[in-house]
Amino acid sequence: LLVTNPDMLHVGILPHHTRWSRLFTHLRYIVLDEIHTYRGIFGTHVANLLRRLRRVCHFYGSDPRFLCASATIANPRHLAEQLIEAPATLVDDDGSPQGEKQFILYNPPLVEPRLGIRRSATLAARDIAARFLEADVQTIVFARARLTTEVLLGYLRDAVTAAGGDGRVVQGYRGGYLAGERREIEQELREGAIRGVVATNALELGVDIGQLDACIMAGYPGTIASTWQQAGRAGRRSGLSAAILIASALPLDQYMVSHPRYLFGQPVEQALIDPDNLAVVAGHLACAAFELPFDAAEPFGQFTDAGTILDALADGETLHRHNGRYTWIGEEYPAGALSLRSSTPDTVVIQNAAADPPKVIGQMDRPSVPTLLHTGAVYLHRGETHLVEELDWEQGVAQVRPADLDYYTRASATTDVHTLEEYATRDQDNGGGKTISGYGEVLVTTRATGFRTIKRYTHETLSWAPIDLPEQELRTIGYWLALPEQLTSELQQAGVLPPPTDYGPNWQEQRDKARARDGFACRYCGAPERDGQHQVHHISPFLSFGYVPGQNDMFELANKVGNLTTLCSACHRRVERARGARGALSGLAYLLRNLAPVHLMCDPGDLGSAVQARAPESGLPTVTLFDRVPGGAGLCARLYQLHEELLKAALDVTSRCLCDGGCPGCVGAAGEAEPGAKKLALRLLEAIVDR
Repeated sequence: LLVTNPDMLHVGILPHHTRWSRLFTHLRYIVLDEIHTYRGIFGTHVANLLRRLRRVCHFYGSDPRFLCASATIANPRHLAEQLIEAPATLVDDDGSPQGEKQFILYNPPLVEPRLGIRRSATLAARDIAARFLEADVQTIVFARARLTTEVLLGYLRDAVTAAGGDGRVVQGYRGGYLAGERREIEQELREGAIRGVVATNALELGVDIGQLDACIMAGYPGTIASTWQQAGRAGRRSGLSAAILIASALPLDQYMVSHPRYLFGQPVEQALIDPDNLAVVAGHLACAAFELPFDAAEPFGQFTDAGTILDALADGETLHRHNGRYTWIGEEYPAGALSLRSSTPDTVVIQNAAADPPKVIGQMDRPSVPTLLHTGAVYLHRGETHLVEELDWEQGVAQVRPADLDYYTRASATTDVHTLEEYATRDQDNGGGKTISGYGEVLVTTRATGFRTIKRYTHETLSWAPIDLPEQELRTIGYWLALPEQLTSELQQAGVLPPPTDYGPNWQEQRDKARARDGFACRYCGAPERDGQHQVHHISPFLSFGYVPGQNDMFELANKVGNLTTLCSACHRRVERARGARGALSGLAYLLRNLAPVHLMCDPGDLGSAVQARAPESGLPTVTLFDRVPGGAGLCARLYQLHEELLKAALDVTSRCLCDGGCPGCVGAAGEAEPGAKKLALRLLEAIVDR
């Protein structure tokens, strides 16, 4: 009997299969536990890992059978069949013992009803957890982000200390901690020395931490399966326990507390993977070639085009190609450089510069670095604050220093999307309803633009500063919704979308003069122009000058260089607050991105979004959602199928919301969109939803 995990199988067993020859020769059964967690990019990696495992088994003459166990999802058999690439039989009778559990859904009160602003879920979690800890109830608090985890940890330590206790009885647990730190925390939780832990979903399953009595979820975890897994961390065998789900102001959270049948009724979530994702398959083919030579005609599971990728690896001098056979000759150890949790193995090492010599205290995947480890960022580690003194982007090293700070930082970024290839599309003529929807390959360009310093507890913004780091490009799969020309014209006439603005015949000349005067850099954050031109903004709104083409020359006054200023895309959006078309379209994008996880069984962070008043390819108002992993993870292909269902859910949420002009629970917070943006978004949804 061998008990292991995907990571050990990936880096420790398959690359050294000759040491395990007896096991593989006689292997009869493989048990896959918690297969509902094998979704998205992680599940895509595991499916390819299992291809490698079956290949090694066949080499030793065995053909093991698979037994899979899953939490409640809508498609357990389909997921199992995608993972093992073989027919599966579903057994869905649950006879496991369960203790009594009090499950509480808590929606923090509205502090500003007209604006739809609720009390922070983070502060509510702090208050409830503090009461449990004061009563010596061993408690786990789940947060959705690394930053929230560290902020909550600091709050709870302050609360325990203020009550006369030892703040060290509360610890944090998240990705980025060193392995030794995590093992120490797990042991002290089992022994009861730690009475409270604040964690991300890294502690959701697969780790033995003993029997806790209370679980608090600071925000909806993103999937129903994750909700039950986190709630199950309290009272896992018998006895009374409590699970409290605290809703944030986001539409997904508000939707779940308003529709509890989704939590307690029939499963609606589907676990999605894309085993043939080229970016993932290429990495595992390299690992498979390291393990055993590859024949040219040999398939890789059900992926039949392995030869093309193997040829590319041979051209890169990591494989030797001879007589239709590929043999690994690279100096690298391919499995050691391939992470199962991301589509890129690249990480940045975090060093404590105060130690002599500098000491490694953590690491972070490179795509997250521009917004979390930029120079000037506050990096929180185990409740302690560190200030990022220097980020060496090329070498992948961030130097941090401990600092006693009463603030944390939060960064913002801009996103541009270009369609590279359409895989499928629907319009009014072929079942697309009143909109044009499609999915295909897209190029997403993201740049971190600036960051805010935010005071602890009060959450007020203290300052804003720019970030100057390279743009990051992502080729992935996107789903888009565009408004046809006729519908756009009708919405413009109805005032839902504004008509295109004619800035007068001298606009381009004056625009170029303003950019040159400002040194081709943003006047607000100082970011220079890179691949494209910055925006030029009218300080006094152009429309206020009353220019009518052919009737007056008020454009000359409106376009004077003194009334113009150069802004990058992020600062331009901040200044304009998503005016006009962006008011309705951005409200729709906000809703779709936040409601999609109800059906996709993904984290909201697995999807990105972009709003374009006029998409470069079509010239139409367009909302695009995209998978945030190279090559896609199957999410947006499913969104394309759910197009009408998502629009109906968005209309339902907006219609039910009691706010006046927009709030985090519907189209986004008031003040981040044009006044009346909620009404505009509602009218847009009523115009495009078939009822």
